[in-house]
Amino acid sequence: MMADYLLFATERYALPILQPLALALQAAGHGVHALFVDGAAGAALPAPVRTVALRDAVALKPRAVFSAANWVPPFIAGAKVQLFHGFNVEKRSDERGHFRVRGLFDLYCTQGPATTAPFKALAARQGHFAVVETGWPKLDPLFRGDAGEAAALRAPAAARPVVMFASTFTERLSAAPHLFDAIAAEVARGDRYWLLTLHPKCPPELFARYRALAGPNASFVETEQLVAAQRAADVLVADTTSVVSEFVVQRKPVVTFRNRAPKPHMLDFTEAERLPAMLERAFAPDAELQAALAAYADLIHPWRDGHSSERVLAATEALLRGELGTLSRKPLSSIWRGLQIRRELGYWGR
Repeated sequence: MMADYLLFATERYALPILQPLALALQAAGHGVHALFVDGAAGAALPAPVRTVALRDAVALKPRAVFSAANWVPPFIAGAKVQLFHGFNVEKRSDERGHFRVRGLFDLYCTQGPATTAPFKALAARQGHFAVVETGWPKLDPLFRGDAGEAAALRAPAAARPVVMFASTFTERLSAAPHLFDAIAAEVARGDRYWLLTLHPKCPPELFARYRALAGPNASFVETEQLVAAQRAADVLVADTTSVVSEFVVQRKPVVTFRNRAPKPHMLDFTEAERLPAMLERAFAPDAELQAALAAYADLIHPWRDGHSSERVLAATEALLRGELGTLSRKPLSSIWRGLQIRRELGYWGR
C-alpha cells in the first residue's frame, strides 16, 4: 500500500542520515516528503523527495515522521520515529545527552547493543515508546551500493595513504584550533593525502583556514560528502566528534586529540606535536588495537549489510500494526514541549 512519509531535520548534517531512508521509501513505492527547519532550512534531498513547508507537512498527514533531530513536531500526524543524529560519544551525562527521553517519540530505532540496552530499559520503565535495533541508515552507504563518490575523493591521492580529519563544534572539545599547524605541516609534506572536514557549526574563521589547505595534498569535504569521505580514508584524526564512532564501524584506526572519554580502540594524545608519531602508529595497527576496533564496532553497530533503512521501515510498520505492544500515554511534559515547539516554529494551526 502506497503511503506518504515525512523526513524531519533541524541541521544539514541530518541529510546523509535521511537520504538512504528516502531511497528505501522510494524503492517501496511510497511518497517521500521532507520538512527542514532551523539550520537545515533551505536544504534539500534529491528528487523525487519533495521539500514542504510546515503547514503542508501538517496537511499531508503522513503515515510516519522520521526525525534525525532531538525533537519532532508532535502536532504532525503519524508515528514519530527517532533515528538519532549521531552515536553516543559521551559529550554529556546520560540525563542530558544521548539517552534523554523527551516524550515526543513512539519508536526509537537504535544503532547497536550499546544503544539498544539502555533505551529498552527506559522503555520498560516509561512505557510510552517502543525500541527496535535496526542499525543506522546513515551508514548504509558504507556497506553497499556505488563506491564511486568515495573513489573520486580518493583519486587525487594516487598511491598515497589517505587521512581524514573531522572535528566537533563544541569549543572545549574541538581539536580544530589546536591541530591546525600540525595538520598544515603534514599536508605540506605531502606523503599522505588529507580529506578535511568540520562540523557545520564550527566558526567561519576555522572553515577559512582549513579550506585554504586544499591543493595537491588535501581537499575540503562538505557535510553531505561525509560518509563517502569515511569510506575513502584509511585513518581518521578527530576529537570527541561522533564521526569517530562512524569511522570505527569500518574497523579502521582512529587518532583522537583529547577525547573526553578515550577508549582502547582510540589512539588518544594531548600534545599537537605528537601527531606525526600517532599517525605512524595508526598506519601500522598492532593486533591489540585491531581487536579493540572490532569489539567496539560490534558493540555500537554490528550491522554490516547496508540495509538498516529497510529495517527502520519494517520496525515502523510493526509499530503501526500494533506488533510492538500497546504504548501508554505520553507524559504531561510532552504537552508543554509541544507548545514550546509551536512557539518556536510560529505555528498555531490545527
